[in-house]
Amino acid sequence: MSAAITIVLAAGGTGGHVMPAQALAAALARRGVIVKVLSDVRGQRFRGGFGAAGFEVLPAGTFAGRGPLGRLRALFDIARGTLRARRLLRLWRPGVVVGFGGYPSLAPMIAALTLGLPTCLHEQNAVLGRVNRLIAPRMSALGLSFPETRSLAKRDAERAVVTGNPVRPDIVAVALRPYAGPSEDGPFRLLVLGGSLGATVMSEVVPRALAMLPRALKDRLQVSQQARAGEIEAVRARYLAEGIAADVAVFFDDVPERLGWAHLVIARAGASTVAELAVAGRPAILVPLPIAAEDHQTVNALALDQRGGAWAVAQPDFTPAELAKRLQKLVTVPARLVAAANAARSLARVDAADRLADLVLALPRRAAA
Repeated sequence: MSAAITIVLAAGGTGGHVMPAQALAAALARRGVIVKVLSDVRGQRFRGGFGAAGFEVLPAGTFAGRGPLGRLRALFDIARGTLRARRLLRLWRPGVVVGFGGYPSLAPMIAALTLGLPTCLHEQNAVLGRVNRLIAPRMSALGLSFPETRSLAKRDAERAVVTGNPVRPDIVAVALRPYAGPSEDGPFRLLVLGGSLGATVMSEVVPRALAMLPRALKDRLQVSQQARAGEIEAVRARYLAEGIAADVAVFFDDVPERLGWAHLVIARAGASTVAELAVAGRPAILVPLPIAAEDHQTVNALALDQRGGAWAVAQPDFTPAELAKRLQKLVTVPARLVAAANAARSLARVDAADRLADLVLALPRRAAA
């Protein structure tokens, strides 16, 4: 692929949208492609993950949960973002513009359509998002993470390719490390993640559940837990009082290493988390965010649960007592953890970034034919 081609990635400012874009950016860069990124102001915190790619911030607006004045302001922001994106796209002259969903990607994709540029959407979740549903009929191609993606119109399915959800190269590296379940008397390593902003339910439930375990099992526990800033001290105090070895932080910048370390993960069921668990081949208890749009996290979790790669637990059922029971069963029969790890890995698309890159780079050739 000639280094002359430029690909623009439009990704909203949440980790679920940005991390697959980062993985695609790395795959394209390996092929000598020039990558440019358009995001909203929240996306700036992920800027470093795009390496040498050019990065521009656009105004973005959302209609979700807003009154008439808020929706009017959102329209104004989207219009401003579209005009700014048009200017940048004219300057860059990209071969393809790739959207990763969310309202921050709407303006760049509208701009690309008005300029007649080839376009591609990538859907990370098992349910097509609102913005992606809105513009999917006008896209040149769609990349899907799941073979069964809900809310995908039949007319759009004809242009869809199941690429999988791209994950970072350091997550792919974990796939090379075989999973080994806990030994009978050895440490039991538990990784607790709550998404990019943490999750209060994890801080409330997990420490209390571990406090209910027998002393012999508490002595074997090694916990790494993500928690919100205002909850860290309470979580640390609980573990200290119970004599449980725990590392608690707002953010872990070495999640791939911790995934490779863990015997079990407890986490939300965001698209990137589910994809990373599958690629890493690590068993998990998944607690979907109840307020996720169209309950897409439950659908994501069930994609692993129904194939034996994880255990999906609705948040109302995620109680200290129930979690303690489940943990004791898993520790007692570690073969269940090994089976789940193998099932998760069997569902992984380790080459998702390259598959999506193939789809994207075929579009300029198709347009020129």
